[in-house]
Amino acid sequence: MMKKKSISASKASLVFFLCQMISALDVPLDSKLLEELSQPPTITQQSPKDYIVDPRENIVIQCEAKGKPPPSFSWTRNGTHFDIDKDEQVTMKPNSGTLVINIMNGGKAEAYEGVYQCTARNERGAAISNNIVIRPSRSPLWTKEKLEPNQVREGDSLVLHCRPPVGLPPPIIFWMDNAFQRLPQSERVSQGLNGDLYFSNVQPEDTREDYICYARFNHTQTIQQKQPISVKVFSMDSLNDTIAANLSDTDIYGAKPVTERPPILLTPTGTTSNKVELRGNVLLLECIAAGLPTPVIRWIKEGGELPANRTFFENFKKTLKIIDVSEADSGNYKCIARNILGSTHHVISVTVKAAPYWITAPRNLVLSPGEDGTLICRANGNPKPSISWLANGVPIAIAPEDPSRKVDGDTIIFSAVQERSSAVYQCNASNEYGYLLANAFVNVLAEPPRILTPANKLYQVILDSPALIDCAYFGSPKPEIEWFKGVKGSILRGNEYVFHDNGTLEIPAAQKDSTGTYTCVARNELGKIQNEVQLEVKDPTMIIKQPEYKVIQRYGHVSFECIIKHDSTLIPTVIWLKDNDELPDDERFLVGKDNLTIMNVTDKDDGTYTCIVNTTLDSVSASAVLTVVARPNPPFDLELTGQLERSIELSWIPGDENNSPITSFVIEYEDGLHEPGVWHYQTEVPGSQTTVQLKLSPYVNYSFRVIAVNEIGRSQPSEPSEQYLTKSANPDENPSNVQGIGSEPDNLVITWESLKGFQSNGPGLQYKVSWRQKDVDDEWTSVVVANVSKYIVSGTPTFVPYEIKVQALNDLGYAPEPSEVIGHSGEDLPMVAPGNVQVHVINSTLAKVHWDPVPLKSVRGHLQGYKVYYWKVQSLSRRSKRHIEKKILTFRGNKTFGMLPGLEPYSSYKLNVRVVNGKGEGPASPDKVFKTPEGVPSSPSFLKITNPTLDSLTLEWGSPTHPNGVLISYILKFQPINNTHELGPLVEIRIPANESSLILKNLNYSTRYKFYFNAQTSVGSGSQITEEAVTIMDEAMASRQVDIATQGWFIGLMCAVALLILILLIVCFIRRNKGGKYPVKEKEDAHADPEIQPMKEDDGTFGEYSDAEDHKPLKKGSRTPSDRTVKKEDSDDSLVDYGEGVNGQFNEDGSFIGQYSGKKEKEPAEGNESSEAPSPVNAMNSFV
Repeated sequence: MMKKKSISASKASLVFFLCQMISALDVPLDSKLLEELSQPPTITQQSPKDYIVDPRENIVIQCEAKGKPPPSFSWTRNGTHFDIDKDEQVTMKPNSGTLVINIMNGGKAEAYEGVYQCTARNERGAAISNNIVIRPSRSPLWTKEKLEPNQVREGDSLVLHCRPPVGLPPPIIFWMDNAFQRLPQSERVSQGLNGDLYFSNVQPEDTREDYICYARFNHTQTIQQKQPISVKVFSMDSLNDTIAANLSDTDIYGAKPVTERPPILLTPTGTTSNKVELRGNVLLLECIAAGLPTPVIRWIKEGGELPANRTFFENFKKTLKIIDVSEADSGNYKCIARNILGSTHHVISVTVKAAPYWITAPRNLVLSPGEDGTLICRANGNPKPSISWLANGVPIAIAPEDPSRKVDGDTIIFSAVQERSSAVYQCNASNEYGYLLANAFVNVLAEPPRILTPANKLYQVILDSPALIDCAYFGSPKPEIEWFKGVKGSILRGNEYVFHDNGTLEIPAAQKDSTGTYTCVARNELGKIQNEVQLEVKDPTMIIKQPEYKVIQRYGHVSFECIIKHDSTLIPTVIWLKDNDELPDDERFLVGKDNLTIMNVTDKDDGTYTCIVNTTLDSVSASAVLTVVARPNPPFDLELTGQLERSIELSWIPGDENNSPITSFVIEYEDGLHEPGVWHYQTEVPGSQTTVQLKLSPYVNYSFRVIAVNEIGRSQPSEPSEQYLTKSANPDENPSNVQGIGSEPDNLVITWESLKGFQSNGPGLQYKVSWRQKDVDDEWTSVVVANVSKYIVSGTPTFVPYEIKVQALNDLGYAPEPSEVIGHSGEDLPMVAPGNVQVHVINSTLAKVHWDPVPLKSVRGHLQGYKVYYWKVQSLSRRSKRHIEKKILTFRGNKTFGMLPGLEPYSSYKLNVRVVNGKGEGPASPDKVFKTPEGVPSSPSFLKITNPTLDSLTLEWGSPTHPNGVLISYILKFQPINNTHELGPLVEIRIPANESSLILKNLNYSTRYKFYFNAQTSVGSGSQITEEAVTIMDEAMASRQVDIATQGWFIGLMCAVALLILILLIVCFIRRNKGGKYPVKEKEDAHADPEIQPMKEDDGTFGEYSDAEDHKPLKKGSRTPSDRTVKKEDSDDSLVDYGEGVNGQFNEDGSFIGQYSGKKEKEPAEGNESSEAPSPVNAMNSFV
């Protein structure tokens, strides 16, 4: 690079550093490329700087390196060449620099102690390893010493010294007994960092003869044992006894009892000390104090805080541990030992030094001929380290000259390098605490372009996501990269593409039209090369139906959906997770194609469920939360406080609400004195409340329990609280529902609801029953009875009012004065019958009855109403008598009239009236006779059509079941029906009432006729009955018909017609059962007598019917069997329409409110009714 002379050296370094960043080559980590390119050696593996070896095993000193051509290895020992060939115990591994020193075959490890360094060299340079210091580990035995027993006074401090032998590395110390059990340690007894065992104060239980210090040497896997130490603790009592036997009284007086002492520090000694630690190490500070009671240790840092997250306390806070220390941790640390008698402290001044550490380690540099570059080596430490450079393992000051190289402190600047400039440079940063050594090579290469990305590589991306198309390349000088799309496409430029320095082409948002062939071209001054790759853009994977939040009760079933849409060329895999972990291995979890189902959900199934859909190109996920709810767990820890005579406070702790907030708590109580085992409701409080003030009754042995309630339900009851017995007291209340009702004419039965056990308020519950006749100046008559609920007063007048009161009392006294109630002595039967009974007949089925009320005194009880007994004597149209069935209507209260419905026309009736009280009925009034007028008759009992001929039909009928008057005639109407169901002219015939058959002549042959038949009284015509019949055809036509019927084609046609009719009938039957209607209403209207009006739907009859029967063949000229009759329906005049169920009554305006008494036979209906049309069911049954 050209530069002005006025640029200073430091500025020049910066310029060259920037040039390095811009022009230095990056060698791709391509194995094939690396095998072909020349490269200086690089150390890849080496033994640690301080290498402690096991003296019983072979010594292996590692040194591995790579380079092109492969490097050769050599070693120095203690700074001079180490000739491996001259030592038969030392070998070097093939293709490696690793040394193996054979100790197990007679060699001695101590003979090979020293500093070793490895050099790896090829034609492009030499790399060197760290200085590796080899030292064999040592685990010497304890020196023999005579250990005197330790006799200590109770409460004094004691230190048992370990003093382990000096080993390499230092051993791990621990204390055990003869049984190889670790000695227990505590705030009073603990091991220090130096291995000694410290007693802040000794106790008699510390007496033993097997305090043994062990040293474990990890490298040699050996444990050394110190001789056991004996400790005997003398208590003051035993010590005084011993002194008393040997010393004078004065000396005995000098043996003082155990006294408490303020803390003193056993370690460290004095008030201050210093500690140096290296950066990155663990800082351990220790304070162990003596004293009685045992002191407690506390640590602080003067002028600052102990570092958070890196500070730990060990050995019962006697050791302060700070990990990964840095210069900022320097300062004064104070430990304070304190007990109830005082405190002491010690200040440790900590200085953190630092061995060298890298700021910028030198990095390998690959350059093209003529390029510039720099190697930078920057390190720090405390004190600041010095930087020195070596070239190929030789100090750079005495290394061969290189005109392209210039050393500037921690930087080497290279300019216009040539291939001979290739070398390995070493940077050494050192201070008094250590050193750092780094190898970095400068490799100058001249190579034509190479493209490392495989040809025709296929890239697949998702629509609208970035597409990164690789063109990994190498060349020296660095090649230029260009991209083309298609075989003959133009060079790619513009904002829609991003061109990366490593050759990668980025399409920020790939579209469908981005699919195609892309060509990468790499060129430098030594050559040119190109490569083609393919890009495919796929549709994204989507979750179109995501799982949704679910709340489910415990033991229910729940399902999460996860329906996806994806590119048809990609194969998705669906994974379900629970709380970002795999689903439990449980057969209750059923994973389907589009869902996850959990059977018998439990509380542990609560959590977040995630559906993850993966393809080779993308991944999508969706989550939903499952909340498992259940009834709350029962409350617990019930506590009774604030006990008073009439109140107490109950508190509890709620159980788990199971994801459904508790809305309330129900408190129940048990009276163990009166009703043990029976729980009663006490009160209910909101779910936010956990205490309640409860009102109590006297003389109750209370236990309480609490039930939690949420939206799911009630919890199990809590465990009962403790029992609480309240004191006795007078009753607070009197019995309720006091009544006086006589059961006989001469008594008064007084009843009441007894007090419950807890209402008695004390033992000896009784009742004072008092009564006196109302409106008579009498004194109260009283009697005290036991705990019962009834008392009978005998010898009373009939139905007299009494004043009554019942008062509770117990052994402590009476309840408050009770209120009075009015009762009556017993009732007797009424003495007088109602008079002036009158009947007004309204129509043929309804009459109104009137009567005069009886005097109230003659009722002799509570007036409940009047009963009307009425019965049919005989029908006026038929003189024959029948069984008399009396009917009863009851009219509540003091009524004087009523309506009698459901009467039969043209009949004779009798009735009487009786008054009713609570005892029963009074005498009956004289029977009153009344008659109903004529009505219209019912339909004839049957109509049969027989003996069909060519031109005649015979009709037979039965008289109406209920003539309802004197029959004057029958009316017959008929009309023909053609093949298209059209009706012909209507013919009417009047027939005398005494006739029962008729022969119709002059009819058309082979013709269907429809007949309408009804009876008449002087009032009018009754309901009709209908039938149809067909006259027969003549013999010639019958012969021709027979001839046709024998033809095969006709038989086939008829079979087809029959099958079709069967299908239609089945369809009609199904539709009829489903409530459907049939499209034959018009046919019914066409067939009907024009004088007959169809019934309305609310009359309970069908307005439509099926005429399927009209088409079936008749037997013997009739469509019905000879014994077929048409039944009439029940009368519309029903008592249910007038009464109140069993006790129907009339209202004040005379409408019916009475009732029937007894069972009424179902009789034929009367009035204008039409016969019911044949149903499809009947038609099908007839067909079959």
